[in-house]
Amino acid sequence: MNNALTTQKTALVLGATGGIGGEMARKLQARGWSVRALHRNAGHMAARPGMDRFNWIQGDAMQRADVVAAARDVDLIVHAVNPPGYQRWAELVLPMIDNSIAAAQDFGARILLPGTIYNYGPDALPHLSEDSPQRPVTRKGAIRVELERRLQAASGDGVRSLVVRAGDFFGPQAGSNWFSQCLVKPGKMPASITNPGKQGLGHQWTYLPDLAETMMRLLEREAALDRFATFHMHGHWDADGMQMINAIRRAVGNLSLPVRGFPWWLLAPASPFVPLFKEMKEMRYLWQQPVQMSNQRLRQVLGEEPHTPLDQAVRATLEGLGCLPASNLHNPAMV
Repeated sequence: MNNALTTQKTALVLGATGGIGGEMARKLQARGWSVRALHRNAGHMAARPGMDRFNWIQGDAMQRADVVAAARDVDLIVHAVNPPGYQRWAELVLPMIDNSIAAAQDFGARILLPGTIYNYGPDALPHLSEDSPQRPVTRKGAIRVELERRLQAASGDGVRSLVVRAGDFFGPQAGSNWFSQCLVKPGKMPASITNPGKQGLGHQWTYLPDLAETMMRLLEREAALDRFATFHMHGHWDADGMQMINAIRRAVGNLSLPVRGFPWWLLAPASPFVPLFKEMKEMRYLWQQPVQMSNQRLRQVLGEEPHTPLDQAVRATLEGLGCLPASNLHNPAMV
């Protein structure tokens, strides 16, 4: 008998309807894991096309009892849940990670957290490693630092966690991100590209399926992971700020597609009324100087980082956003 069939692992995914959570849930299932997904309207999610592959559990990530009950006997908790619309971050983010920590402690599960570069202030840039000082200058960054600090503190009580930090992500089912909310408009063939950065300024991107594959491979090397393990991805380094733009142009078939600057000046007056604009304004510093993470530690464990060629990743993303007709192009994470 195949031992894999008798030792199936189980994961609880918090945030399975989001970009990272959904991608990770699909990846886990493809690797033979049983996937539970917590949602406040589990019945509705289970009835949606393609969603019945997961075991949807009624509950709220803000309620500790719900998280603990859903996590019973799981091997992994994917903590990919965020407050909707960037609202009430200070109230919701830390209680939710405390609930995941409590559940992981009860059942011996490892917590998987998608990390962000918001943890770092301008003083740590442009080159980042896992040991770079985390002195953020934004409210959101400070919350993310505290979130990871609680995970690290919990490691002293036996809670295992894995943080994988990546650049701005994009992908066919990536949800809310700079690519889909700024560079192009979902559902429309691009007539122009909006660039939040500037030519000559490097920027780091990560293709979401590559991020999920990287996380999966790390989880499959449990013996090589510290109790509190952190890794950085290299992703796609856009050295001059134009490689992503030119990849979009190639995918569209128009190498002269015009590029417009992002209207940063509009964010300040609108910020009091649109929470998203306030968050975007706070993160502007990450577009005003290069930000590049080293994946040396990751390569020491995995050998190489999963990496889909940029043109292939961009085309798949544009198709997924409805910006290009689907070509049924398969986009596995490649090395």
